[in-house]
Amino acid sequence: MRKFCLLISAFVLLSFTTNAQDTSSIKWYTLEEALELNSKQPKKIFIDVYTDWCGWCKVMDKNTFSNPFIAKYLTENFYPVKLNAEGTKEITFKGQVFKNRNQGQRSAHDFAIALLQGKLSYPSVAFLDSSSSPITTLAGYLSPEQFEPILVFIAEDRYKSETWEVFYSKFVSKLPK
Repeated sequence: MRKFCLLISAFVLLSFTTNAQDTSSIKWYTLEEALELNSKQPKKIFIDVYTDWCGWCKVMDKNTFSNPFIAKYLTENFYPVKLNAEGTKEITFKGQVFKNRNQGQRSAHDFAIALLQGKLSYPSVAFLDSSSSPITTLAGYLSPEQFEPILVFIAEDRYKSETWEVFYSKFVSKLPK
């Protein structure tokens, strides 16, 4: 009986460890870290714009960013950045300093305002090309099934040669069923 209990305990621990690894497989960077890495090895930058109070941001972390396929694809093709839209740390981007001016409750950071072109909605995601120029921003929760074609469309530069509609009509998901 003792061996059986040890076996069950080991199985439970292994299952927990495996799940924990899946949910933390994205290496998130600060914007500064991503820009530094990009200067040495150019790659697109993905920015998850969130707030601490945003429920859908937490759902996207749990369901989308913890999906092993999404996490792997995002990490291989982008420098992933987490940006708290209400953070207080100064950010220098392309020679310009951005701050949170702390104007009122839930004060947005100037960089989040600029990145999202004043359309503050959480969660939002932004994609920058390898020269740190904006490609696009998207507002709202995205499930793994919704997010995968967007990642591929941008990572493979398909947005440069075909419309979203044409791309999406031919897209075949690689997400495990």
